[in-house]
Amino acid sequence: MATGLEASGQRFLWVVRSPPSDDTTTEPDLDVLLPKGFLERTNGKGLVVKSWAPQGDVLAHQAVGCFVTHYGWNSVLESIMVGVPMVAWPLYAEQRMNAVFLEEEMELAVPMKGYDKEVVEAKEVAKKVKWMMDSKGGKVLRDRTLAVMRQAKEALLEDGESVATLTGLVDAWIHA
Repeated sequence: MATGLEASGQRFLWVVRSPPSDDTTTEPDLDVLLPKGFLERTNGKGLVVKSWAPQGDVLAHQAVGCFVTHYGWNSVLESIMVGVPMVAWPLYAEQRMNAVFLEEEMELAVPMKGYDKEVVEAKEVAKKVKWMMDSKGGKVLRDRTLAVMRQAKEALLEDGESVATLTGLVDAWIHA
């Protein structure tokens, strides 16, 4: 991931978590986890944060152009609700199903080739991030995601589809 982000030439924010271990109290050691000199080479272009960041707030920032995600459902919803397209790296459980839905049905995301392997190649990370940020296809995806965001927000209004459907469901239960 580090080498790919650097090679993309794009500005980035990357939240790095420690590899799984029994000790959950320590923050990741970036000097151990990242390639030598990575932080220095990407200083001013990238920001690496240890452990956690307020994802919803970060995604809502106007400078965010895409989101590399594993496709957990909460992340998907947060991304759609602020109009940020996704680059997919699903790992397990429902994430692969979400990938098919978002890439093939809704066309709000692009997959990283090789995500079914243990490690996606750096050149694939660079290629997809650069495509999303610099290409006409990436612009189309960003515009489509913004349109879906507007539809989702309209559905959540008091007279929107979401409220009407939930009200209909409750009425059906009450009168069943």
